[in-house]
Amino acid sequence: MRYSKIVGIGHHVPETVITNQYLTTVMDTTDEWIQERTGIKERRYMDPAKDTVANMAAKATRLALQRANLTEKDIDFIVFATITPDYFFPGSGVLLQRELGLESIGALDIRNACSGFIYALSVADQFIKSGMYKTILVIGAEIQSTAIELSTKGRNTAVIFADGAGAAILQPNEKPGILSTHLHSDGRFAEELYVRDPGSSRPREERQPEQILDTTHFKVVMNGSQVFKHAVVRFLEVINEALEANGMKKEEINLLVPHQANLRISQFVQEKLALRDDQVYNNIMRYGNTTAASIPIALSEAWAEGRIKENDVICLAAFGSGFTWASALIRW
Repeated sequence: MRYSKIVGIGHHVPETVITNQYLTTVMDTTDEWIQERTGIKERRYMDPAKDTVANMAAKATRLALQRANLTEKDIDFIVFATITPDYFFPGSGVLLQRELGLESIGALDIRNACSGFIYALSVADQFIKSGMYKTILVIGAEIQSTAIELSTKGRNTAVIFADGAGAAILQPNEKPGILSTHLHSDGRFAEELYVRDPGSSRPREERQPEQILDTTHFKVVMNGSQVFKHAVVRFLEVINEALEANGMKKEEINLLVPHQANLRISQFVQEKLALRDDQVYNNIMRYGNTTAASIPIALSEAWAEGRIKENDVICLAAFGSGFTWASALIRW
């Protein structure tokens, strides 16, 4: 039987640190207000002079390759998760391929928002198991700082979202690495967390340049109470689904790496599962919510800190726009 295994993990975040204190200068908020509601203390914003979604992904990739003792030429396929591509089209996968100096290999883009990395991981897992590819690069990367509204009007979402990239390298293995993945969605709640424009389903006259430049056309619309209410339920469901599928108990989880949506959500899930602090990894305090990038960034940092060891059972879980939710259980 052919299985897939993560052989390298890496991440990259922009240099510019945006503190809660800075946000108090551009909107009506306080450090206490932000921390109480989100747990976030600071986040990273891109530098227009040097950062793109693709080149941040390339930097994360090179770190993952270095840790795996591989080179760019070893990559057979790219699965790229993002909701903030550099262009409306083409997708970011081909731009990353170009950044890495690769030619001809396939590149697939996935737009499942906060659940995107786990969806991408699941797709790569199937390709490895089928024998179609040997070395697959899985990416989660976002630049959200250019779309949020840094004002009191946009405060509820502006204090949350940020920029960054994470990468994982998958290869075949005789022993199970990715034990299982579990993917779900419920489009009935699509408008509870979404960005309406620029979309293609309105007539051209509704999308004139002066309207597109209006920041309301890029506004993140979020019904925070609905998102929280569904997230805490779905997180628990999908984590338990992964454990049940593998005949495991929550006590066997060495590390839960949840999508970094909100520290209060992670803490609620930890409490309900009765997990110790050393069984859960959070870094939203430093980076904010980087959507598809949040899990691989956290996974990369946890590994670098020695929180992940050989044969550890790692659980990844995410919930976000769509609504979508997903989990993956991994034997490291």
